[in-house]
Amino acid sequence: MTLTVPCLFGLESLVADEMRRLQLQNVRAENGRVHCEGTLADIARLNINLRCGARVLMELGSFPAPDFEALFQGVAALPWEEFIPKDGEFPVKGYSLNSTLHSVPACQAIVKKASAKRLGAVYGCETLPETGSRYQIQFSIIKDVATLYLDTSGEGLYKRGYRAQNMGAPLRETLAAALVTLSRYRGRDPFCDPFCGSGTIPIEAALIAKNRAPGLDRSFSAQKWKNMPSRLWLEAGDEAMDKEFHGAYDIWGGDIDPAAVELARHNAELAGVEDYIRFEVADAGKFHRDSEYGQLVTNPPYGERLMEKREAEELYRSFGAAMRTMPPKWRILVLSSHTEFERCFGRQADKKRKLYNGMIKCDAFLYGR
Repeated sequence: MTLTVPCLFGLESLVADEMRRLQLQNVRAENGRVHCEGTLADIARLNINLRCGARVLMELGSFPAPDFEALFQGVAALPWEEFIPKDGEFPVKGYSLNSTLHSVPACQAIVKKASAKRLGAVYGCETLPETGSRYQIQFSIIKDVATLYLDTSGEGLYKRGYRAQNMGAPLRETLAAALVTLSRYRGRDPFCDPFCGSGTIPIEAALIAKNRAPGLDRSFSAQKWKNMPSRLWLEAGDEAMDKEFHGAYDIWGGDIDPAAVELARHNAELAGVEDYIRFEVADAGKFHRDSEYGQLVTNPPYGERLMEKREAEELYRSFGAAMRTMPPKWRILVLSSHTEFERCFGRQADKKRKLYNGMIKCDAFLYGR
């Protein structure tokens, strides 16, 4: 079967690399999603192991849908009964881009009606109870071609289960893991985040250093599906745990707000990595480390409003001055949406990568080779 993993724009190559490391076949990336060929067992493996993907979708079929009749007939022709039992709940959501069928609510209604008609005919009932497990149907209609999926994940894969609350604007765990991956951190060098907030970046760094699968402590929709044997999830979990490392790591997170530091410590405990990270109340403008090598990955405040923008610029200036005292072999990665970041920081980035933090267009500024 074809499995599709949506992701934030800019992370496609990282997700594709993750899927290849899991030895998935025919991995191919396009804007905002990565496809591969896999089995039911691979659904469990992807959900448990992916760090940067948003969710795992199982593709049921794709067909031209220039009008509502074509959409209805195409959906009704798909073998829904192979996956959705008589009592299965099957809500519908989706989107349409550059297509004649541009009304998403109307398309949702057609997809629901067609799949219900097929299931009702197979199970011999006019009204389906929908009292059982959830089989979330998703559709995309792009350039008049409809593709239908079942969502195997449920809640997005960024919900690792360790962050009960956050400080202000949250950085999604999937994006934090991507930033750590882009810094090329593997657990050997010191790792620091001087604007750690609720601790997401250091926690993801610890999970990467330990090679601990991020989905081990949460559940997924497809675990309740009747056609997904529970042993597949147990085997995928065992395989992931067998690959874990057990070492000592130098990971540090600092924030000027004591409440943020306390929350970061709490989140690290929930993630099971509290022994691998040191959190401290600290001023990023006075940050310094003497070690020859290291990675610094951080997501400072962007300053979306005018007054905050000026404060953010002052923050970038003092942070940039502190970075100029660092040993030259440190790799520094800063995520910011501020258009004047490099000027305020006092240095042009060696590399830049466009990313999205939710709906906010950002750049990852990389310093050091």
